[in-house]
Amino acid sequence: MTETLNRRDLLKAGSAAVAIAMAQMSVPEFVFPGEEDDDELVPFLNMPRSRPNMLDWETLDSWMTPQDQVFSVSHYGYPEFDEAKHTLQINGLVEKPKTFSMDDIKSLPKEDRLMTLECSGNGAGKGFIGAVYNSKWTGTPLAALLKSAGIKKEGKEVVFFGMDEKVETIRKEKVLTPFGRSLSVEDAMDANLLLAYERNGKPLEKRNGAPLRLIYPGRYGIANVKWLRQIEIRDRRYVGKFMGRDYVTIRGEKRNGRVVFIETSVFKMNLKSIVARVTRGETKGGQVPLKAYGAVWGDGTPIDRVEVKVDDGKWQKATLDKEPRSKYCWTFFSIDLGNIKPGKHTVISRAIDVNGRVQPSAEDDEIALKKTFWEAYQQWPREIELEA
Repeated sequence: MTETLNRRDLLKAGSAAVAIAMAQMSVPEFVFPGEEDDDELVPFLNMPRSRPNMLDWETLDSWMTPQDQVFSVSHYGYPEFDEAKHTLQINGLVEKPKTFSMDDIKSLPKEDRLMTLECSGNGAGKGFIGAVYNSKWTGTPLAALLKSAGIKKEGKEVVFFGMDEKVETIRKEKVLTPFGRSLSVEDAMDANLLLAYERNGKPLEKRNGAPLRLIYPGRYGIANVKWLRQIEIRDRRYVGKFMGRDYVTIRGEKRNGRVVFIETSVFKMNLKSIVARVTRGETKGGQVPLKAYGAVWGDGTPIDRVEVKVDDGKWQKATLDKEPRSKYCWTFFSIDLGNIKPGKHTVISRAIDVNGRVQPSAEDDEIALKKTFWEAYQQWPREIELEA
């Protein structure tokens, strides 16, 4: 039998009972509009339990993600260095090369950025769907530091290097390769970019890039370089491993009766929504009252609407939360799906932005013809079973 629990049951139970219940099933502190204390959580049949340091959708209870549900991806391991002596260099094609200590950076004007950060591979498999979180980042704007160094007119590309590095084999040659990502000078001067040293009002943790991290709202996690140590201005495109070999999306496009494969570097976050949880009421007249709740996010383009459907039914418009709301952050949604017959069902959402872009299904060409797992923004079906 499918087990369901409600919040009131847990509040009545002792601590030992709560621990046992939580081990068997995660129960949220309800935060979505319209979600009632007595609504029962319907577990997903096709979703494994969340791993540590990953978002647990079914227990999502805060617009800001707690640290214990924040993911971290490290390509070259966690670098070992003395954070107290860490410096940031700005060099290359600049008039005045600069070296900043962390005290120097923290003495500069401080600003906050609210944003949802997602791994570009999030959603590529059933066991990897919680690599996304919402945060307030605090630091100093990047543009001011670049201006202080004075980018020369021949400077075209801004490369960001982290402390993490590894010896890579490239055409049989051994090359010590630092983690690096790049932006055009125009993109790097965007006022939204931040050199962050705090998350949600607390110092960054090592695994999230301490003591200094690049923050670029609306871009996938790979663009937000951790353990930032150097910013170099160059006169040509930078094509390091994580720009030109890894984190390159290969996607087929149908043109004149044939499929042409295009390779693009992972950058802007795509429009995406997901059903976080489904709840039910008591069975009445052989039907089960059903509600769904979830989140939607993207690159900062305003969201027009989110739609949800059950099985092959009609798409129904969900209600978007009015508050809290921020351009680069996720927005929560909720919907009353009406009365559903007992049995197995699929609940799925899709997002539409103000430009008319629709979150694709896994069968749509832009997903079906994609040969790499990055940019996994397809609709995500949630399978459930309703008992009478």
